Amino acid sequence: MKLAFQLAYKNLIGAGLRTWLNVIVLSFAFVVIIFYNGMIDGWNEQAMNDSIAWEYGQGQLINDKYDPLDPFTLQDGHGKLPLEQTKGLTPILLRQASIYPDGRMLTVALKGISVAQSILALPTQKLLESKAVLPALIGNRMASSANLKEGDEVLIRWRDKNGTFDATQMTIVGIFDSNVPTVDNGQIWISIEKLWEITGLQNHATLFIANNESKIGNIEGWGFKSQENLLKSLSDIIQTKKVSGSLMYMMLLAIALLAIFDTQVLSIFRRQREIGTYIAMGMTRWQVAGLFTVEGSMYSFMATLVGCLYGIPFFIYIADIGIGIPPASRNMGVAIAERIFPVYGLGLILGTVALVVISATFVSFLPARKIAKMNPVDALKGKLQ
Repeated sequence: MKLAFQLAYKNLIGAGLRTWLNVIVLSFAFVVIIFYNGMIDGWNEQAMNDSIAWEYGQGQLINDKYDPLDPFTLQDGHGKLPLEQTKGLTPILLRQASIYPDGRMLTVALKGISVAQSILALPTQKLLESKAVLPALIGNRMASSANLKEGDEVLIRWRDKNGTFDATQMTIVGIFDSNVPTVDNGQIWISIEKLWEITGLQNHATLFIANNESKIGNIEGWGFKSQENLLKSLSDIIQTKKVSGSLMYMMLLAIALLAIFDTQVLSIFRRQREIGTYIAMGMTRWQVAGLFTVEGSMYSFMATLVGCLYGIPFFIYIADIGIGIPPASRNMGVAIAERIFPVYGLGLILGTVALVVISATFVSFLPARKIAKMNPVDALKGKLQ
């Protein structure tokens, strides 16, 4: 085996430019695979952490009458929980409302949350500190679409529990920056005590956010969704992105492997006398085939080394500064930050190395099989069968 590697290395170096072209193309495919998957993994990790911090907590206890995908369930999708069952839970009450900034009408989701909560990253302390009649928090996206800024007052209209319309002036006391659009777009956050007061739905909640200490059993009229369940849609999107991206880098890898395959075919055609000499010296046909397979697989090892030379500095630089995301992409409805910081795990790197090595070895073995069918005499004469 040592002799095979020595001969393979000597032949590859002797091939000169042809070898280095194959190595560079294969190394580029190696770097692209790691870069793309690292970016997707970084987005996945960031999106999951932000979704947990801003919206999901350790899970949600949701009223059975409320469907997050159906706005018509907001009117009746709420209920009460006995006080002893609310330990470790933060109540949130959702109501439909309309605001009238600059003479326009915008339909919004009015959300009441406990100002003393610490489960979500929402700056609810600002609601407690304000002296306004109806203080409210909004996100950057909402502030941009409604053309509102901190300190502005805007008319808001809602319905109470009897369906009667009521309205008052609302004061924007804080604007938060969140990567999670579902707590920002079309959302207005106020104190749940204020929302209970203006709607008459005392102690009602649409859902509860759980913390680490929550112990939730079966509660009639309510359904619990774990973090895994709530994050499933996000995980499905990430998986779809990985599959679509794999088509791109697999095509790049296929081009590199095709170059190796062609090189091996040409090498076997031009080195028939060398093959015949190996067989005449006592090597079996399969040993000679193994020699050419090792020679082809060494492209992958050399590509890995070359890829590391320029890939590692590139990965370190990108992991430090991140990848900027255009504003339009951040408004597509899923959690995505202004900058994504790739995550390069050991499993990703080792898996990519294994993929490149195994693929290069396989495409090298395919033309080398012809050696097993060669006649040694014809090979020495340089004649193909």
